[in-house]
Amino acid sequence: MPNIGEFAEPRQVAGLARRAEEAGWDGFFVWDHVVFPFGALEVGDPWVLLTLVAAETERIRFGPLVTAAARRRPGVLARQTTSLDRLSGGRLVFGAGLGFTLEAEFGTWGEPVEPAQVAGRLDESLAVLELLWSGEKVDFHGEYVTAADVTFQPTPVQRPRPPVWIGCNWPNRRPLDRAARWDGVAPMMISPADGSWDPTPEAVTELVTGVGKRRDGTGPFDVVITGRTPAERPGEARTTVEAIGAAGATWWLEGFRPQPGEYGDALRRIEAGPPRS
Repeated sequence: MPNIGEFAEPRQVAGLARRAEEAGWDGFFVWDHVVFPFGALEVGDPWVLLTLVAAETERIRFGPLVTAAARRRPGVLARQTTSLDRLSGGRLVFGAGLGFTLEAEFGTWGEPVEPAQVAGRLDESLAVLELLWSGEKVDFHGEYVTAADVTFQPTPVQRPRPPVWIGCNWPNRRPLDRAARWDGVAPMMISPADGSWDPTPEAVTELVTGVGKRRDGTGPFDVVITGRTPAERPGEARTTVEAIGAAGATWWLEGFRPQPGEYGDALRRIEAGPPRS
């Protein structure tokens, strides 16, 4: 779900999450934009949205997909994510990436927009987050991020930490190096023709193979694919998702955009239930 336009009102978004849980879905994820680069639309704070989602649900996993960790203070992120994980009984997933667009999310505030600098700050921010989540003393002095002689308590419910999923724009391979060090990858597979989601089993297989070559093979790893299936044709939806799953995906996300009428479409898709086998 975007945190933009019709999806900027926290109570409405929390209502969608509650309906999603009742309809049998497994997760509920939101965008994270401070400045949306395409139009002067309403924007809701993702952490406020997710707080209400955590309070309104009991089972489903949730989180930001993705937050531009480089534009947020690691200490503040550690507090927010820990509080959400504890509030929900250990259901938070932390999605992170460079952000979109760098000019809007960083340049608006006079911060560097060079991808190499943003990527370096992202990697150091993730390293500091993991250390702060541990509850042990942290003394980190990087090129971009510092955490000097600090200990954070309490810790998240999930140990050793909440899962970290890394976002990327497929077919860009460089983010796969980062994703392979964490717990999952969430690529945007977009059609160059019209900008619609266009995940194919072939692309997912290529992605899974690429990540596999970069991982050491230990621990679970999620491959999180976003697309769109029709609420009114459950058989077609199942066929689509089964093919993506057979290619190696572990999550299928129904994606929505900040455009007129999308809230109603999201509600109908949620209430139709997930495309399970």
